[in-house]
Amino acid sequence: MSVASERGRQTHRPTFAELYSPKLITVLREGYNGADFRADLISGLTVAVVALPLSMAIAIASGMTPESGLYTAVVGGFIVSLLGGSRFQIGGPAGALIVLVALTAERHGAQGVILATAMAGMFLMAAGFLRLGTYIKFIPYPVTVGFTAGIAVIIFASQLKELLGIRLAAKEPGQLIPKLETLAHGLPTANVSAIAVASVSILIIVALRKLRPTWPGILIAVAVAAFGTWALSLPVETIGTRFGGIPRHLPAPTWPVFSLEAVHAVLPDAIAFALLGAIESLLSAVVADGMTGRRHRSNCELVAQGVANLGSALFGGICVTGTIARTATNVRAGARGPVSGMLHSVFLLLFMIIAAPLATYIPLAALAAVLVVVAWNMAEKREFVTLIRSSRGDATVLLATFLLTIFRDLTEGILVGFALGAVLFIHRMAEMTGVEADAPLVADDKADAGDGERLPYDARLAVDPDVLVYRITGAFFFGAASAVGTVLDSIADRRKAFVIDVAAVPFLDSSAANAMSRVAARATRHGIRLYITGASPAMRRVLLTHGVGPPRVKFRETIARAVSDIKRQRETAAAGKDALANRQVHRVPR
Repeated sequence: MSVASERGRQTHRPTFAELYSPKLITVLREGYNGADFRADLISGLTVAVVALPLSMAIAIASGMTPESGLYTAVVGGFIVSLLGGSRFQIGGPAGALIVLVALTAERHGAQGVILATAMAGMFLMAAGFLRLGTYIKFIPYPVTVGFTAGIAVIIFASQLKELLGIRLAAKEPGQLIPKLETLAHGLPTANVSAIAVASVSILIIVALRKLRPTWPGILIAVAVAAFGTWALSLPVETIGTRFGGIPRHLPAPTWPVFSLEAVHAVLPDAIAFALLGAIESLLSAVVADGMTGRRHRSNCELVAQGVANLGSALFGGICVTGTIARTATNVRAGARGPVSGMLHSVFLLLFMIIAAPLATYIPLAALAAVLVVVAWNMAEKREFVTLIRSSRGDATVLLATFLLTIFRDLTEGILVGFALGAVLFIHRMAEMTGVEADAPLVADDKADAGDGERLPYDARLAVDPDVLVYRITGAFFFGAASAVGTVLDSIADRRKAFVIDVAAVPFLDSSAANAMSRVAARATRHGIRLYITGASPAMRRVLLTHGVGPPRVKFRETIARAVSDIKRQRETAAAGKDALANRQVHRVPR
């Protein structure tokens, strides 16, 4: 797989210090002033308001105490922003890890979760220093969509008990089918007040998201539910009745309980924490890149995530990872750099110190409602349907990952999905490989005949500051999608017109189509005309399925045809400007 431009570019090989220098240092070097700090102050407060109820809800759903989620967001979130390789990453407890943390807590208790978190931190640091972050990007797109949707289903099922206020005589099973059967038997014990609290909470979140998207809908819903529960003395479980409240300070740092037996017992869980934490963090960083046009350093980010997990474990927190929703909120709130994430952690600590007694009134049904909304949003429903329609191979990888995540195990789902993706790639390559009977092994020289096959050299194109042509050669699949997408993103905003030639690409998969979709979205935001040339009918169908088509993208048969269209549009625009200037001159009174 290669990407070639019309002009060669010299590449600078970064040093160790450049690779692992936190983005905070980069931002400070660029010049950080009072206006930037004020913007980060506002965005940090905005994210903290969102993170406050989410951190507690995720910790409770993970089988831990609510304060452990806050410790994670305060300590881990601060370290992620301080040392991370992404300008806008917000770290903390994530919904994607609820399943793994809950299973670990069930098997090994709270101390087992803390030990596994510390070990995951060491694994993440090692992965970062070994520069394995690049390889994590090789996970096929259907796998990420499949396990994310599977996690969403599991989170939804895990909140049904609190959502309905069901009381169970025995412990709630972890597996999906036994869980649903047990909850069905417990339906007669459902609490009408809990159902009402959850319903009102969901209604407030959804309504405010549509009518007032800038308002903190989650915090408002939880606050209204807490006030209603207190004012009406509703018979529902709250943080106070189950956990006794939340401390108003951080605990003293202590090392997790360590022994060889304990390490051996939680080792598989620690590896799963590290694997999913790395995937989720880098996905979150990619989302931030797509929204801002910046580029993160994946290995630096992994090292920061590792240190953050160690810090979280020292204060009794759970696994830290990048959080996509809070990171997107941070960008939309106008953050300028990592200071926003650091301030978000400071604000959370202030909330703990000031408002901890009020948290005792928060009903668990309201927090369950928050996680139900989170699960609905993280399910990537549109992407799921698109991949089902894309091809049988992508649909197979997606469904295998999705179903194994739900009914078997998350790690098993990812590994099987990745293996199926690799097999699918080999199959596609085999289909594309062929030898023509009369074709020579080495192409013969051709005369410069005027038969139309070779166009005259246009020197103006090579030096045109407004047009850039890139040629992609070789199979464009999940293993190359990240690298090619990075190159295309890095140059997509430097010209007024951008031509991507795929005539030498035998096929592309859904991961590559998703990368092209991000490039098209970026070009649209920057007002750049994007052309794709040489795409076969099959390739066009894949791209169109993933939203890569008119009006964002124009397809042309050849580079020459695309460049001709660009020149014609430029000449038309210039003629229009001249005509407008002439009309304005004639209107000047004499």
